[in-house]
Amino acid sequence: MDSSLSDILQRYWGYPAFRPMQEDIMHSVLSGKDTLALMPTGGGKSLCYQVPAMSREGLCLVISPLIALMKDQVETLRRKKITAYAIYSGMTWQEVNRTMQTVAESNCKFLYVSPERLETKLFREYLPALNITLLAVDEAHCISQWGYDFRPSYLRIAALREELPDVPLLALTASATPEVQEDICQRLAFGEHKIFRQSFARPNLSYSAFATHSRINKMVEILENVKGTALVYCKTRKRTREISELLNARNIQSDYYHAGLTQDARSTKQEAWLKNETRVMVCTNAFGMGIDKPDVRVVIHADVPDCLENYYQEAGRAGRDTQRAYAVLLYDQDELNELKEMPAVRFPSLDNIRTIYQGIVNYLQLPVGGGEGQYYDFDINDFIRKFNPDPAVALNSLRALESDGWLTFNEQFFRPSMVQFNTTKAALYDFENSNPELEPLIKSLLRAYEGIFDRNVSINEKNIARLMRADVKEVEQGLRQLNSYRIVEYEPRKETPQLMLLRGRIRVEELTIDMEAYEKRKALFTQRVNDMVKFASEQKDCRSTIIGRYFGDKDIADCGICDNCLRRKVTTLNKEEFSAIHQQVRGKLLQQPLLQHELLAALPHIRKEKMSVVLDFLQAENKIRVDPGGRIHLL
Repeated sequence: MDSSLSDILQRYWGYPAFRPMQEDIMHSVLSGKDTLALMPTGGGKSLCYQVPAMSREGLCLVISPLIALMKDQVETLRRKKITAYAIYSGMTWQEVNRTMQTVAESNCKFLYVSPERLETKLFREYLPALNITLLAVDEAHCISQWGYDFRPSYLRIAALREELPDVPLLALTASATPEVQEDICQRLAFGEHKIFRQSFARPNLSYSAFATHSRINKMVEILENVKGTALVYCKTRKRTREISELLNARNIQSDYYHAGLTQDARSTKQEAWLKNETRVMVCTNAFGMGIDKPDVRVVIHADVPDCLENYYQEAGRAGRDTQRAYAVLLYDQDELNELKEMPAVRFPSLDNIRTIYQGIVNYLQLPVGGGEGQYYDFDINDFIRKFNPDPAVALNSLRALESDGWLTFNEQFFRPSMVQFNTTKAALYDFENSNPELEPLIKSLLRAYEGIFDRNVSINEKNIARLMRADVKEVEQGLRQLNSYRIVEYEPRKETPQLMLLRGRIRVEELTIDMEAYEKRKALFTQRVNDMVKFASEQKDCRSTIIGRYFGDKDIADCGICDNCLRRKVTTLNKEEFSAIHQQVRGKLLQQPLLQHELLAALPHIRKEKMSVVLDFLQAENKIRVDPGGRIHLL
């Protein structure tokens, strides 16, 4: 083990040793090689660039599409007394300029940047002043248009590499098929490079899939038998609320989460779940990315995802503490049939795309040639109400326009409230004397926010209200009053989804997209859907093996604990033998719950392996349950 790397790991993160493959990845990066690391969700990807960056001089530039994850990483690093900043959509020019200036003039170690920021004039002006010695690209699969989550803004990274020719790049992803892995290396302009793939096996995670007509009943059954924290993933926002209410009505404490909630509501709900104040979070896939909660015991999919990439990432949030956990997929045949029809819905015709484009530019009231590079508030539900397109056609046409580089659409946009004083200190003193009711607010702003006289600063109305022991609405009203008197410039926080045109408005008949690439993406999407349908309905092959081979892990072995492996194990016992062991186990458990070793001691003539097969099967079929202390109860 490299002593300097292990010393850094111990000093800043408190870990005694690296996980498998982490140190090899770090040595590859430190030797100057471009590196692609495929590591499962929760596998410790961020340490692979954070530790080597701390071992050398200079700045590590981290490119990530997830604002919430960037903020979380920056806060975590700062708690460790490591200097880190982030730049993302929604920040004002002044904020970005101030951040870039600070990074350039300090010993900053990490700068997190969203990909769309890379080609802005301001970023490129500061780039030569940044001593960048390592590039890290998180969610690297986003650069491949053949992958499941293509983001055109990622294509800008290749141009950045031309400006930093001798800086090694570490690309990280949890899920990429062999074709996507090859595309990542090509599009990121890898030179001499290495690829590291961790096994996709999760030895403690039991996958299962159930065809059921009553999903809520099945969920209740699972959540009653598997104690501890849980996630339930749904496809729609409306469904998260409905299922949460149904679970609460059945005395299973839960809450719901989706991207349509306010920033405050999302933060409050997430915090309650992390602290185990909420047991079950019913959510869309907006929840979970970058959230480190190791003790999730079960992840239930109430709806079938459209690809194994999404399923594997979401299911993989269970059991990161290496204790037994469960990933359960619920489906019915109608849903699988609908899934097979999705490619036609997900990839609208060019005529449909043009119609939606025309609607968007009319909605924004843009003249021909106008709008390039500008952000606009864009509430897609309001757009649908006013222009009456089919909602699925509207959303998927937006995706097509984004993939082809016509626009970007950021549904989870958030910019905090901004305030700057707009007067002299002498004039402010006179104003306070004339308006004593606003004096406490003015004093609170000056106390809480250094530099508020010199520049625009982001504020939090809730924090100010706590300082003043006042109501948040009173604070907001006071800020509006100060703004009307021109004492401050106050911009309330913004959470409206944002749309930016990357090219000026053109006549609709001139709109074209690359149909060859579009049709290839459609064919690959169709294949991903078919693979997901096969996974759900598979009754024989090990589920862990199906997932591993999908991602190119040819050496993966059967897990032995998924529903199909258990089913196969039971078939190795003949019917009479299984029935005999079942009845003897039932007889003992009727008397009292027992630990497994107590059950084996009570039935010494039954081999341990055969007992384990029967117990695993009975637990999977909800005939028995194991409590947190390991005692087996008859149901």
